[in-house]
Amino acid sequence: MTDQLSAEDYRVTLGNRPFSGLYARNARAVISRGLLATRSSNWLIMVSGFFEPVLYLVSMGVGLGALVGTVVGPGGQEISYAAYIAPALLAVSAMNGAVYDSTWNVFFKMNFAKLYQGMLSTSLGPLDVAIGEIFLALLRGAMYATGFTAVMGLMGLITTPWALLMVPAAVLVAFGFASFGMGITSYMKTFQQMEWINFVMLPMFLFSATFYPLSVYPQMIQWLIQALPLWHGVELLRQLSVGIFTPATLIHVSYFLGMIAFGMFLTTVRLRKLFLR
Repeated sequence: MTDQLSAEDYRVTLGNRPFSGLYARNARAVISRGLLATRSSNWLIMVSGFFEPVLYLVSMGVGLGALVGTVVGPGGQEISYAAYIAPALLAVSAMNGAVYDSTWNVFFKMNFAKLYQGMLSTSLGPLDVAIGEIFLALLRGAMYATGFTAVMGLMGLITTPWALLMVPAAVLVAFGFASFGMGITSYMKTFQQMEWINFVMLPMFLFSATFYPLSVYPQMIQWLIQALPLWHGVELLRQLSVGIFTPATLIHVSYFLGMIAFGMFLTTVRLRKLFLR
């Protein structure tokens, strides 16, 4: 005699965790997969990205710096040109590492490898995927920041212990770009559309007071530059490099905290809309 199964036996009992459909608390699975992929095939690309800002620092800071001499840094103190551009290049390095991982890398996984579709067909939620991918971008940014800060130390460009705060600050900058970049990439469908990312990043790199002060621009251009995220990153790291703290320091940090919050929200919503219909 077989037991009779009722409808109650087939009922799926939902867990009592809030937002269980968005977050399964298993972002470590995404991180582990990314680390394995990097170790097997992508490590050379990660290492090569570190040398670009170092070459800029040597060529511009040492070469051009010999002609420029000293410049006015944060707080009005005179510093060498190399010490002036080094924190800015650190911010650029953090931005580049985070943007690459959260845009081109995500674009390939989303549109060609179909990786996220497979992940979200398991117990993983969109927030798990977002946290995992952004963590990988942050790891790259932290590696670049640590290595570049070490280079600054070897060149004698670190004159205060406060300068060590540039490493976590650079990770904050990378977090802002990574969270926002992944959300923006979710709207991209072709390689031609992805080129808009480079179109935005190059002017931001050149005009965010990286190589010369903001005061050289007309007032209207200054307002535009001050709205750019890289400018806030450059100013934050430049202040930390000499141990200068002002109310503007808090503004720079708050800018990136807001960028992170909006970027994480946008990324989670977009992944849910794209793959969990």
